[in-house]
Amino acid sequence: MEGVAAFVGAAGGAGVTRLCIESAALLSTEGAGVVVLDAAFATQGLATHLSGRLPTDVTALVTEERPLGEAAYELETAGDGTVVCVPACAPFERVARAKTVDAARAFERLVDEARERAEYVIVDVPPVASNEAIAAVTAADAVTLVAPGDRTETVSRMRDRVTDIGASADAVVATRTDESTVADVTVPTDATPAGETPVADAAGGPFTAGVAAVVEHSFGIAVDQPTNEGLLW
Repeated sequence: MEGVAAFVGAAGGAGVTRLCIESAALLSTEGAGVVVLDAAFATQGLATHLSGRLPTDVTALVTEERPLGEAAYELETAGDGTVVCVPACAPFERVARAKTVDAARAFERLVDEARERAEYVIVDVPPVASNEAIAAVTAADAVTLVAPGDRTETVSRMRDRVTDIGASADAVVATRTDESTVADVTVPTDATPAGETPVADAAGGPFTAGVAAVVEHSFGIAVDQPTNEGLLW
């Protein structure tokens, strides 16, 4: 099933951005086109996974009514598909302007543009407490809540907040853990530095299996996982 999935942090530090990157990379192994759209304007974590200069970012797009392609940066993956990231990387003054209601409406238009450009769109969303986060959630086809494994008590509060804005949580992911009583999926810890990600598109193991389960719950599709056959650990 193609579409737009919003990965929403139930708490800060949940690893949502990393999960977005890894899920997109794994989808690229299926030959798919993927756009990763950054709604976490304050933390700007998506930019740390990209190399080179980023002369234009998503906050410029929403404040200046510019098209998606002007801030689209390709992420190198091991798959045959294409992953394009649209990160936030801006000074505080522009971040503040990007948080207005009008900018949120422009963000919704970017989601629609991304939907036309790629089979799958993943939106990196912080805990829902801003106009851009609300716009991201309401524009998505599916919402995946992401919480750190040691802070899953935050899930119920974020689920209620998502409900309050007229959406619903379709899946719950617990990161940095092997087990959880409240999550549909668990993703164990992987300590790869941001500059060396993604890894799920090239290596198997428990982390990749967790990412594959996130993709399945978020988009309703099963993906083949890479294997480590022939490698020495």
